[in-house]
Amino acid sequence: MTLSLSERIGEHFTQSITVKTQCRDLLPEKTAQAAQLAVEALMNGQKILACGNGGSAADAQHFAAELVGRFERERMELPAIALTTDSSILTAIANDYEFDVIFSKQIRALGKSGDVLLAISTSGNSSNVIAAIHAAHQHGMHVIALTGRDGGKIGEMLRSEDVLLNVPHQRTARIQEVHLLLIHALCDAIDYLLFGEMPDAV
Repeated sequence: MTLSLSERIGEHFTQSITVKTQCRDLLPEKTAQAAQLAVEALMNGQKILACGNGGSAADAQHFAAELVGRFERERMELPAIALTTDSSILTAIANDYEFDVIFSKQIRALGKSGDVLLAISTSGNSSNVIAAIHAAHQHGMHVIALTGRDGGKIGEMLRSEDVLLNVPHQRTARIQEVHLLLIHALCDAIDYLLFGEMPDAV
């Protein structure tokens, strides 16, 4: 039976709710670990670097914007950099070297021991994100990885002190929807751990 257009759209809502409910049971503890990892770095004067491709690039920028600007409260600025935003750096590296190193070269230039890398890849197999994780490990950085499906190669290469937030679904749109929710949950948890309960809005 062919669905009407409105029914087809409704299926997106149903599927998204189902995946988010599944991840509600799977990911809160690991997300708390990720937030604590980020807060430890921030409290030690370190920063968070973020990277990803396409929609994941947008998520990396979204995360950095929430930390540097604000999430839901007025508070001090928090140091975060999206490695997806400087078109001159990205195109120079891609043209002079290869696309696979557009993030890793930035990490070698900007990353310090104790920093955190937020690495986002819905497949878990993005070559440039994998290279970024290698560079982060070489620089003594911890990694928070947002992936999908079975976690891919990224899920296999993380160290015990890293945190994997994997969305076990095959559809990219659903994975990205949960990634955005995880980013918002991370931002809230970071603010809570650093600044306590948010006062009631006046």
